[in-house]
Amino acid sequence: MIELRNLSKRFVTADGPVDALNNVNLTVNDGDIYGIIGMSGAGKSTLVRCINMLERPTEGSVLLDGRDLGALNKKQMQGVRREVTMIFQSFNLLMQSTCLQNVMFPLKLIHTPRAEAEARARELLQTVGLPDKANVYPAQLSGGQQQRVAIARALATKPRVLLCDEATSALDPKTTQSILELIRQINRDTGITVIVITHQMSVVQEICNRVAILENGAVVEEGDVSQVFSRPRAAATRALVFPEMASGEGPVSTGYGQLLRLIFEGSITIDKPLIASMAMDCGIAANILGASTRTVGKREYGYMLIEIPGGPDELARALKYIQNVPDVVVQVEAQYNGREADEA
Repeated sequence: MIELRNLSKRFVTADGPVDALNNVNLTVNDGDIYGIIGMSGAGKSTLVRCINMLERPTEGSVLLDGRDLGALNKKQMQGVRREVTMIFQSFNLLMQSTCLQNVMFPLKLIHTPRAEAEARARELLQTVGLPDKANVYPAQLSGGQQQRVAIARALATKPRVLLCDEATSALDPKTTQSILELIRQINRDTGITVIVITHQMSVVQEICNRVAILENGAVVEEGDVSQVFSRPRAAATRALVFPEMASGEGPVSTGYGQLLRLIFEGSITIDKPLIASMAMDCGIAANILGASTRTVGKREYGYMLIEIPGGPDELARALKYIQNVPDVVVQVEAQYNGREADEA
């Protein structure tokens, strides 16, 4: 378990002090794939560097299974860094070394016998799908292949925690998908805890079970990914989950109905669309003003903003119908009628 307690980091610059992190409190349980997401400048990279003590916090503490990492000496921290390893956006491979030598490098640093280190490295290249690239140099590989070698290297010392700092940001969507699937498979097979630092909500959606949202160095929202997706509370979260609604432009309404917000909290996907079903079963032809839904597994998360034409009777029928749909929450956003709209 990793615990961040009242973690703050302040940098002194020519323009004065800058608070990169401000009183961050998080708990990452063993086996989690935990996402930490925020816009550029939110403090994500500083946070991950504090977790492995590449940056010393100004205040607060980082605990690994109850051990305060800030209280450890240099030799003890070297041991911790074999347990808590890291992969980067830029891969950070040794370009003058082969893939096999790159993966062996952490084992060489701890004086692992060469035969044992080579066997371990070849096993890991097999794990990441590159058994035939042992004697190839990084420059001869694609970006995705280089990241796979970096993952193999990070796993060489059999760590308990893998830190991923924007590990897919430099990759195309198809390659990103394959790297995320590899990380998820490693998590399933080994039980390793993974902390994913990213600015892409799609990455969190794909593999994480919990997520924290950073803004200006502070955690503004945290919880299960499904809950955060379905009901984002903070403005920063809504901007990440529903970027198309972050422009501040309101929905275009006819002014002659009731506005309802439907929140999908993991409803099972079905072949018969909800709005079409309501039109056929209740005779209510709703106007869709805005929507953002995502399928995670076979379940839907997100929202839909609709306008129900007519008056109170139509609203009551629509509410009754929608409220019988599992895992869909309905909220009345506003009510209008023809006379009020004409007077507006």
